[in-house]
Amino acid sequence: MAITKTITKCIPYVNSNNKVDRWDIVMTYQNDNEGDSTYYTSEFRTSVNQKDTDLEGNVIATNFNLKGKGSWSNAELLLIRQNVAHQIIVLTYLVNGRSYST
Repeated sequence: MAITKTITKCIPYVNSNNKVDRWDIVMTYQNDNEGDSTYYTSEFRTSVNQKDTDLEGNVIATNFNLKGKGSWSNAELLLIRQNVAHQIIVLTYLVNGRSYST
């Protein structure tokens, strides 16, 4: 059976212009059904800022465009989470001195 991923919680943080500038996202990954020998579930939590900056405050990545709190679809939130997960993989490779290409 395929692994299903479900957004189980999204908490938006709104700036002074009433635009979301950070999301706390919780996703659950599940395989098969409870009681099956191959069943498992895993939870992934992340906080995603609209922009990532380096130690000097320079913007190094824009994760999403500013939008109002009620303007987000599940597909957009999944994309934000997937993009951040990809960035973590790339940074892990770079920190460990490995090359990475997409």
